[in-house]
Amino acid sequence: MTALACAGDDYRSRVVIVTGAAAGIGLATSQLLADRGAQLVLVDRSGEIEGLPDRLAGGVQRHLAVVMDVCDQTAIASLVHQVQARYGRIDVLVNNAGVALLEAAAEASSADWDRTMAINLKAPFQLAQAVLPLMRQQAYGRIVNLASQASVVALERHAAYCASKAALVALSRVLALEWARHGITVNAISPTVVETELGKQAWAGSAGAAMRARIPVGRFAQPAEIAQLVAYLASEHAAMITGDNILIDGGYTAA
Repeated sequence: MTALACAGDDYRSRVVIVTGAAAGIGLATSQLLADRGAQLVLVDRSGEIEGLPDRLAGGVQRHLAVVMDVCDQTAIASLVHQVQARYGRIDVLVNNAGVALLEAAAEASSADWDRTMAINLKAPFQLAQAVLPLMRQQAYGRIVNLASQASVVALERHAAYCASKAALVALSRVLALEWARHGITVNAISPTVVETELGKQAWAGSAGAAMRARIPVGRFAQPAEIAQLVAYLASEHAAMITGDNILIDGGYTAA
């Protein structure tokens, strides 16, 4: 049996926070971990998140939906307090919420730059800081940050996005280094284009066709494929993997 196949054994007593859980990779990850027995805290700024617990294995008895802006530090503190009161622990944080505001570097606005950094970089850092005390007390924790192949390669019209994702990978490594002694692992996942709603919008038309042609496997990734790696890195089986940035790019960076 492979590590991926047995990763589900870990989740029956685990509490997992997933940001950006209403759609795309966040939704696929939530569905997978719910099927494996996790108790999920589903975070999204969209009100659509409120109906998600009923659609997951275990239902509202096991899962909590929270509508919040991940950039709101007060809301982050309230979230952690709410999770601790209900479940008594936080085992896994999946920082999935993100934004891609694409523009040529010469025309990119300061407002878009600041918003990109706030959502893609500052929010994951503040969420990680917020869950640290409980994870440290437990001597156990898993933090998985969704970065991008844009963390290691340049993409046109992605100046702020590339910068934010590269910084997120660097942040993951620092946290991994500092927090390993507490039984906490921190890793990043860097997918190629994923066929989420965000991905479809960013890579529509000729731009998408050109990008697919540059990926050796000839296609974009599916959210469920990324969710499988999240589940592994968030499991007990990945205890020796920390400070890594794992690419799921269909061979894009192999050349």
